[in-house]
Amino acid sequence: MNKLAYLCGAAALALAPAAQAQVLTVCLEGAPEIFNPELTSNGTTAYVLGQIYDGLVSVERGGSGIEPALAESWEVSEDGKTYTFHLRENVSWQSNDAFTPTRPMNADDVVFTFARMMDPEHPFYEVSGGNYPTFNAKLADNLDAVEKIDEHTVAFTLKAPLAAFIGTMAHGSIGITSAEYADAMMAAGTPEQMDLQPIGTGPFQLQAYQTDAIVRLLPFADTWGAGIGDDLRTPMVDAVVMAISGDATVRLQRALAGECLIGLYPNLADKETIEASDTVDAVQTPVASTGMLHFNFGEEKFQDQKVRQALAQAIDMETLVEVVYSGMGHVTGAVVPPALWGHAEDIAPWPYDPEAAKALLAEAGYPDGFDTQVWAVPVARPYMPNGRRAAEIVQADWAEIGVTAEIVTYEWAEYIQRARAGEAQVGMFGGIYDFPDPSQIPNNYLTCSPEGKTAPSNIGAWCDDGFNAVMREAGSITDQEERIALYHEAQQIVHDEVPVVVLGGADTITAVNKSVKGYVPAIFGSSRLSGVSVE
Repeated sequence: MNKLAYLCGAAALALAPAAQAQVLTVCLEGAPEIFNPELTSNGTTAYVLGQIYDGLVSVERGGSGIEPALAESWEVSEDGKTYTFHLRENVSWQSNDAFTPTRPMNADDVVFTFARMMDPEHPFYEVSGGNYPTFNAKLADNLDAVEKIDEHTVAFTLKAPLAAFIGTMAHGSIGITSAEYADAMMAAGTPEQMDLQPIGTGPFQLQAYQTDAIVRLLPFADTWGAGIGDDLRTPMVDAVVMAISGDATVRLQRALAGECLIGLYPNLADKETIEASDTVDAVQTPVASTGMLHFNFGEEKFQDQKVRQALAQAIDMETLVEVVYSGMGHVTGAVVPPALWGHAEDIAPWPYDPEAAKALLAEAGYPDGFDTQVWAVPVARPYMPNGRRAAEIVQADWAEIGVTAEIVTYEWAEYIQRARAGEAQVGMFGGIYDFPDPSQIPNNYLTCSPEGKTAPSNIGAWCDDGFNAVMREAGSITDQEERIALYHEAQQIVHDEVPVVVLGGADTITAVNKSVKGYVPAIFGSSRLSGVSVE
């Protein structure tokens, strides 16, 4: 059983609370893999935890601007290397059966949150596996110190200017956690409980989780949003019930039947069905995302660029995008998606040419092809709405050049863990941009450190010095035109070296019951359920 199992009474998990209660029901496409945002970059998990935790800053609802959250304001030093955040006062922490806070959120909590991720000697560094994907990919190499100035002021010192620093701080994985809760759990001998039974400052708190079935949240009445009179950060319902189903058809059926008031990621092909409903709206949202097939560089054959290029040229990408994204996708060879500045419009996929692919395989020493695996994402995401169908198309195309591909998949949390452990020979993976800066996906999924340690979501373990140098330079300057030129160069390197095959991305649709008011799907990051009501 998943280690997140949080046992609770059946009554607490009922999908049908008292008739007079205002309950927001959501059909979720997968289960949360953990209950601490620092330990994940998974979008499904972020949707849940985004209701419980806050960062210092956040992306504005339905937009791309960065706005204050736990920090009321901040300033940047002239050299661009020190960011000083001024924290809100009287921000309450949630509580649970094991912990009741004795003080509001303060600078100690911010310092603890980052010290846990920065310092290998910190007592919490290795707790729950010690893998901090977003921090490691975006901040670890450049963050020099996080210092408490006073109870409500914290200074972040960088080794070099980082253009995307404030945007990175808005990432859902950089949520602030309670130092006092951590101390209490360590004293009790159960430090991992702070990652399984969350304590946050957000508008909702965890009531119960039944593994792979239901997440139930209750409003946190003392959340700071309510305290400052911000309706968009205030819980407006009596409970949130998230029913987990990996089947998009089932989620849509439940949404049409009124069992789920918000149905996430229905099949794009079902848009007309939703639009024909009298009770449900199809809310279409432009989402910046990129899906990829990663080649595992631990496999000798995939260390040969000719093999990787051959497999790229063997895929009929126009057909794949049309079928899998139901006419709502884009055919591109660029890692940065068209919805974001920095997209390299002139970089197309490798041309579909099975005969050229066969010739390349023969040159590489595989005239008769070979056997491999293709891992298929098991849940619907904007970057991959139907992983199984995409894998079947790839499988059939590769068969034409003599490559036999076995399709492999797992439950989503296990899939992520196994893929990040390097088990996928050819792994389908991708991401959604959490803030409007091109660096996020290339950094998370394709970079490695100067010491050769790959970013956590770089599941193929590709490490290219030239690419990494360009990405570092692009992140260290602020002139947008210069950054665009560097990101174009980086995308060209990815296209030429073929560590991944870019599969694309698409707008997303959400099935939203007409009784739901105030729900705005996020363009960047995760959608908020605060400020949402049910008539």
